[in-house]
Amino acid sequence: MTYLDNRTILEKADLALADLTAGGGILKPAQAKKFMRLLIKDSVLMKLATVVPMGSPKQQISKIKFGSRILRPGQEATALVAADRSKPDLTSMELDAKLFKAEVRLSDETLEDSIERGELRQTIMEMMAEAISRDMEEILINGDVTSADPFLAVMDGVLRQATSNVVDAAAAPISKNLMSDMLKTLPSEHLRDKKAMRFLTSVDADLDYRNTLAERATAVGDKFLEGDTPVLYSGVPVQPVPLFPENLGAGSDQTSILLCNPKNIHVGIWRQIRVESARDISEGTLKIVATLRFDVKFAEEPGVTKAINVQL
Repeated sequence: MTYLDNRTILEKADLALADLTAGGGILKPAQAKKFMRLLIKDSVLMKLATVVPMGSPKQQISKIKFGSRILRPGQEATALVAADRSKPDLTSMELDAKLFKAEVRLSDETLEDSIERGELRQTIMEMMAEAISRDMEEILINGDVTSADPFLAVMDGVLRQATSNVVDAAAAPISKNLMSDMLKTLPSEHLRDKKAMRFLTSVDADLDYRNTLAERATAVGDKFLEGDTPVLYSGVPVQPVPLFPENLGAGSDQTSILLCNPKNIHVGIWRQIRVESARDISEGTLKIVATLRFDVKFAEEPGVTKAINVQL
């Protein structure tokens, strides 16, 4: 490749990146929405959760519910007395987006191939979204402010936040008895729509439960042995999430399970996503740095049951 060809490639790359890096690198609203869609598409958890585009680094989400009985015996043409009138419970949840950065490097060869197909901008967005989505899912699940890992210590993830309803599996594997205990532990008011709930757990735990069902010498057992049919217990699907931990416990061979409506998990992403680029001549690469802020909270933490010490 000649010097002129290289120069042409770099000029085209600069033009293709102009839209992304304009205005100090902050993505335009349409670009930010597209980037968020790519993040969600590549994440198992975020596809199930409620993703909130945040207008500022901190955002209050109001919640309203009636936690107790509101119906009273009525009489024709008679209003309820003051003591029988009900007020909703008004609470709020705050998403406090934490700062993260990601860096992607594209070689000259990648630039050349992408420019020739007119897909450079799409290539950049997809590569960044895939890498960022994977890492976001890791901290959304496994974040722990007490962790020795500086990345995971930035914030608490959903496993750390689930504290109200805990079932100890005591080093037993996933089973119908364990999932029954989790359902019984969850306050009944949160079980009115079981079809919307999920047992969120690791890939290996899902395989273990699938294998126990496949051992049955029936057509149902063959279905789980031969296919990828979703596994349910009491009408609630078991949902494997690739980044759920599988190295917990003293023997690094345990996991956890969350029982909840995944829409109860709110992931807030600040809309001001920044993308900046610079060229490293010696490496022959284009460096692209993305800066974003996000947070995760349960809208109703009491509506979650967590099983711990689940053997794999």
